[in-house]
Amino acid sequence: MKKMIVLFLALALLIGVLPVSAQATEITWWAFPTFATVDDTVGKYEQSVIDAFQAANPDITVKLEMIDFQSGPEKIATAIEGGTAPDVLFDAPGRIIDYGKNGKLATLDDLFTDEYKADIANENIIGACSDGEHYYMYPFSTFPFVMAYNKTLLEKEGLLDLVNLEGDRTWTTEKFTELNTALAEKGVMGPIVFCQAQGGDQGTRAFIQNLYSAQMLNPEMTEWTLNSEAGIKAMQYVVDEVNAGHLTEGITYAGTPAIEAFVAGTVSGTLLWTPANAKNHAATLEENGIEVIAMPYPSDDETPDLEYYVGGFAVFNNGDDAKIEAAKKFIQFLADDKVVGPQNVLASNAFPVRTSFGDLYPGNEEMKFYASLTKYYSPYYNTIDGFAGMRPAWWSNLQAALTGEKTAEQAMNDFVTDANKAYADAQ
Repeated sequence: MKKMIVLFLALALLIGVLPVSAQATEITWWAFPTFATVDDTVGKYEQSVIDAFQAANPDITVKLEMIDFQSGPEKIATAIEGGTAPDVLFDAPGRIIDYGKNGKLATLDDLFTDEYKADIANENIIGACSDGEHYYMYPFSTFPFVMAYNKTLLEKEGLLDLVNLEGDRTWTTEKFTELNTALAEKGVMGPIVFCQAQGGDQGTRAFIQNLYSAQMLNPEMTEWTLNSEAGIKAMQYVVDEVNAGHLTEGITYAGTPAIEAFVAGTVSGTLLWTPANAKNHAATLEENGIEVIAMPYPSDDETPDLEYYVGGFAVFNNGDDAKIEAAKKFIQFLADDKVVGPQNVLASNAFPVRTSFGDLYPGNEEMKFYASLTKYYSPYYNTIDGFAGMRPAWWSNLQAALTGEKTAEQAMNDFVTDANKAYADAQ
């Protein structure tokens, strides 16, 4: 990576000797800290790719502003309302498609050529970039949400044979139960069923959905259906396993604290894990003597439906056609350039959406495992109407089931009622 950044910076120096157009177009890029940090300096990597782009496109100037995950969404919303939105944003479909539905973005339909879509070769990823009528996000990287266990602990307790270490590592709900029961008998706390707030809630939804192959929504994605017999059975399973001490009750935990408890060795597993988590916690895990084994969620038929992250670029429609075209050129450079594109994917510790980029992690078996899971990607529902209103209904009803305030059936029925109301209200 350092060699590539040096190359980018060297290219950027060419700007000083290239003629600058009298009609140079200036655009702004707001970036969350998604890419690697260079020399402990946030934004240094992003600036290096800007320099490379400007060296090749001296008629376009890109101004970078780094935003954080805590205050960034509100800052974007304020800028949109005030007419000062950036020209380019890197984010996930949930927010981006919502901006598009509200008429704030330029459509990217012209970028989604047949050739481009064939290179992505995953209809769910392509679908995540659209509101059903127009494309608003140019996809760039992806990774699945999975769970993980403390492999070192399993080896120590003689339980490693209860997990599948081969291929996609798929496993059944029965095997999952057997493992957690065995761990509990040895006095080890199981994964935390976190439900204090919405942080990381995609993990608990996917976990519960998969246990008995329930369907999250109808095929048209217009109605929540998780209160089916399979969904209610799964909620009851979680309540029973928590009460039995096989899973850990997590009404005081959101996703991040639950992951931190796993990294600290407090619990045997986590219901939410990603390649980024593995990278970000690598030093602490090594310090604590923990080797991690990532796993897809267990299911009764051993065929999981996985949720996943898709990262991509959006172009705001700020009323200036020249800026829109410059922004499109910039995002295509970041995502599609044969050198810069793969390097950016590596810097985000994810996987390319383009199959033509090939294997970016040769010899890395763990990343090969994550890459193998794309075939289990389920329809992307984070962009449906009312998604934001659904989220508090999920964690609050899961919490009510775990505390006994509601039965599993009542909690699941109330969740679906509230989620469908949120969908209807957003129409």
